[in-house]
Amino acid sequence: MQITKLTTYRIPPRWMLLKIETDVGITGWGEPVIEGRARTVETAVQEFAPNLIGKDPSRINDLWQEMYRGGFYRGGAILMSAIAGIDQALWDIKGKALGVPVYELLGGLVRDKMKTYSWVGGDRPADVIASIRKLRELGFDTFKMNGTEELAMIDSSIAIDAAVGRVAEIRAAFGNEIEFGLDFHGRVSAPMAKVLLRELEPYRPLFVEEPVLAENAEYYPRLANSTCIPLAAGERMYSRYEFKRVFEQGGLSIVQPDLSHAGGITECVKIAAMAEAYDIALAPHCPLGPVALASCLQVDFVSHNAVLQEQSMGIHYNQGAELLDYVVNREDFALENGYIKPFTKPGLGVEVDEQRVIEASKNAADWRNPVWRHADGSIAEW
Repeated sequence: MQITKLTTYRIPPRWMLLKIETDVGITGWGEPVIEGRARTVETAVQEFAPNLIGKDPSRINDLWQEMYRGGFYRGGAILMSAIAGIDQALWDIKGKALGVPVYELLGGLVRDKMKTYSWVGGDRPADVIASIRKLRELGFDTFKMNGTEELAMIDSSIAIDAAVGRVAEIRAAFGNEIEFGLDFHGRVSAPMAKVLLRELEPYRPLFVEEPVLAENAEYYPRLANSTCIPLAAGERMYSRYEFKRVFEQGGLSIVQPDLSHAGGITECVKIAAMAEAYDIALAPHCPLGPVALASCLQVDFVSHNAVLQEQSMGIHYNQGAELLDYVVNREDFALENGYIKPFTKPGLGVEVDEQRVIEASKNAADWRNPVWRHADGSIAEW
């Protein structure tokens, strides 16, 4: 079996799918993308094509190492996202060729179902509360929401009170019948993170995500020592070598590698195992499409320390398309009381609606995140 062709499709709302074809008719799908930089990742995927065309797709480890080490410069968001999507597609091909789900190739199940959580958008407490009530009807009891809007490096008590008051209203509305994580989204500086974490402790959030930017990871242990709230991070870290340094320093309770950014299944299985050795929980980042979610689940179902899985069904970023719009086997993505069961189809377990993908790719707009500015005109973290 040899790889014959790589085809990319940029599709709404902000995703990109990759199809890898072989000379025996088996195809694999991956999801290589950086939100807002899809065209750049697309170019990187095509630049890897000479390393892949004519090669045996079953030699996933060797192809991964060639892509990672063969070009001298390595790592980073773009290259690792391109490798991630290619890696996902190679695992999809291997599973289909052998007639088993990918998790069987990784040693088999460690659990029978995986807990998921739902994003809740909106900055007004009333909107968030209404959204949670709607999702509760679908069986969700675990959520994640933005913890704050833009925040200056040293901000006012008004800004702090607004962020904390929003959380207080949500906890008052639902008590302990739900759990929720708060995403600081890297918007909060180290000095303000310490203040916010202290003020939020009475409301017992499940975790605080990206309390500071990943480039300021030296603050993770310092912040962890000042709060009892579990800290989570990892979506903007792209290889086991970056995670290694963070694990050694301590501070994180939950690690969140993204299967479409951090080298795919091959790399994230290793990151998950490293995290387990440090007694750190795994909760893969995934506000993306169906192939990315399926890839995350393959890792979740073989990782003992996996505790939560993010998924994008109904997420506020999804403008113009939803996750299941591109899936034929929608029933396999069904959630029961917030849990999802292992896919039983071979490979990643996703039957991509290829015609829908092709049509959607013809008019796909380039998604861009908003650019925020502080009151003084300086750039704010989005």
